[in-house]
Formats: sequence, C-alpha cells, structure tokens
Amino acid sequence: MPTNLPPEAKAKWLKFTEAKTVEEKIAALEEFISSVPKHKGTENLMYWATRRLSQLKEELEEQRKKKGGSSGPKFYIEKSGAAQVVILGPPLSGKSLLFSRLTGIPYDSPGIPYTTRLPKPGMLKFENIYFQLIDTPSIPFGSNERISWYNRTIGLARNADMLFIVVDATNGPDSMAMSAIEELEENGIYLKKPKGKVEIIRGSRGGINLVINGKIVDATADDIKKMLKEYKIDHAIVKVWGEVSLDDIEAQILENRTYRPGIVLVNKMDLFKGDLNEMMRRMETVSKVAPIIYISAITGLGLESIGRHIFSSLDIIRVYTKQPNGDVAEKPLVLRKGATVRDVAESVHSRILKGFKYARVYGKSVKYNGERVGLDHRLEDGDVVEIYSKG
Repeated sequence: MPTNLPPEAKAKWLKFTEAKTVEEKIAALEEFISSVPKHKGTENLMYWATRRLSQLKEELEEQRKKKGGSSGPKFYIEKSGAAQVVILGPPLSGKSLLFSRLTGIPYDSPGIPYTTRLPKPGMLKFENIYFQLIDTPSIPFGSNERISWYNRTIGLARNADMLFIVVDATNGPDSMAMSAIEELEENGIYLKKPKGKVEIIRGSRGGINLVINGKIVDATADDIKKMLKEYKIDHAIVKVWGEVSLDDIEAQILENRTYRPGIVLVNKMDLFKGDLNEMMRRMETVSKVAPIIYISAITGLGLESIGRHIFSSLDIIRVYTKQPNGDVAEKPLVLRKGATVRDVAESVHSRILKGFKYARVYGKSVKYNGERVGLDHRLEDGDVVEIYSKG
C-alpha cells in the first residue's frame, strides 16, 4: 500500500537523506516522523523510522563515548570473506553452539539465557572459499521485551549478506520462526525473495531515465516520474528487474525495505520426541518464506549441508583468473551470478579493462575450452578466464 505522504513529509525525508552527520540525521528523522500522518498505509514506515531513530541515537552515544576516551568493545563487525551471515535466534535456541561447530571456535557458553552480549565473528569454510558467520546476542522474538542490544542486532541483520534464524525443535519451532520473520519484516528486512528489484541511481543531470527489464504492474512511466519529482528527485536512473509495483519503487526511495536471503535452522533435532511429520507439516508456512534445514548442533546432523545452502542462496559464482601461459590462480574471485568478463577485468585492475583485447575462457560457459570471448560474455561457476590486454 502506498504511503500517500504529504509534500511536507516528503521534503523532510529529502532533508534526512541529505544529512551528513549522525546529529543531523537524528534531527531530520525526528522532523520527518512528526510530519507523517498516522494511518494504515504508514504503519510499517513509522515502525521502521522509529527503530532507525533509536539506532542512530545509540550510534551517537557510542561516538560520544569514543571521544570521551572510552575504548569498550565494538558491536559493528566489518565484513570479511565471500559473504557475511548473521545468526539470529531466541534465548537457548543453541545458536552459540552451532556457531562453534561451524567455525571451530571453542564453545564457552554456560547454557544460561542472554550469555552472549556482543557479536562474535568466525569463518566457515566451504570448499575453497570462506563465509563469515556472526553469532549475535539473543532476541526474544514475538515478545514485548526490548533488550538493550535489540536495535544494534537488527542493524547487524540489515547490513549482512544473509541471515540464519535458529529455532528450537522442542519448543514450537513453527511459531517462533514466524515470529522472527514477522518481526524482521516490521524492521524492513524481508527473507522472501521479491518478484522484482528496483535500483535508483541519483545524478545531477539528465532528468529521469527508466531502464525496465520486466514490468511495472500498477503504474506507467509517467506515474513513476511524477512520484520521483514529488520526492525532489529530478535526475536519476531507475532500473527495474522482474515484476515490481509503484509501492516497491517508493519503498526503495524511502530505503525502508531490504531483501536478505535467509535459512531457518531447526536445531536440537536430537532432543525432538514428537511426530516429525506433524512438525514438518506445521513448518510449511515457514518454508514459503525461507528454506528450512533440520539440524543438531550436538550430533552434527545436517551441518554438512549448510555451506552449500549459503552458496546457492547468495547467487554467487567462483571465477579463476589465469595469466597467458601462466598458472591458474588458487584463490577464486567471488562474483554475482550473471557476472561477465568485464566484471573480472574490473576486479583485477582498471588498467586491464582499459587495454582489453579479448579473453579466453575454460569451463562450463563456453562451447570448448579456450574459446575466445568479449567483455559481455557471461560466466559460470568454476570458469577460468585468461585476459589478453594491451600493455
């Protein structure tokens, strides 16, 4: 449902997006919230805005502590590896033991609720690449309890490349998983892959240009341009893939909706004594949103498949570079599915792209090994690319 914001609120939003410092963002967001009319269409936006305001205030408090000489532990974890996967779950779901089993980091939890107070990073090896896993403080999804680290943990989830939701097989896993999914959606984080995608690249000239690789289901090009201008966006490239609505485009403008692939991990299957078929039937609603893996962090059941699930869910490929008459690089480039030779050249060095002549590719994307291709050739997982360039 479109938010139907009045011009005043749209102007306040523009002020927020243009704010540079945390203090300026807080002031602008407070003004925006006060200008938004309260009705059904703005409920999710208001929920997101108030949560974002809380996060900014916590961020400002941390900045002030640093200026005051405080050097406490940091909550933010810099990304590393092929992707960052944040592990979420309610108290005693077993996520910390799972994190230990997947990363090899010793398990030091006494089994008491809320023992984990800060996020902890570790690496999961999958074949020849690594995924960064982040164990986080527990969140009591579905309750009214708002613990001190709630907003910061949600912030970690929003910044991640992928999410795990860990639930206890012996304690209503279907209801707990749905509570987590619904609460994440209230915070603008969606696990279900959307039918389409919108990207808005703002500029300083050129007007509004639409690049449609799909369809807008409920609006015309003029409707889109009109809405952008209402938000004072006069120059931008709007790219659309798949099937999107005008609401999807507005959500992209407001930056309050993001897709993160996720997996629901039903843990403690070693302790489950009920009817397995009945539990799986009850989990069908969850499976319509995210894939499910039934595991046991204690026995190791299902853990061997997690790396493969991460890899396939992220839609990434591994591409190996090779110098002419040289050896194939041991470490692959990790690129998005659909990547081209151009992406490889850009990843290696801008000079390679500038002087590009042609490339030879070995692997599944070509008819025969060593086939000569151009910059727009699409690659597949495991391909080897040999680039010939001037200079």
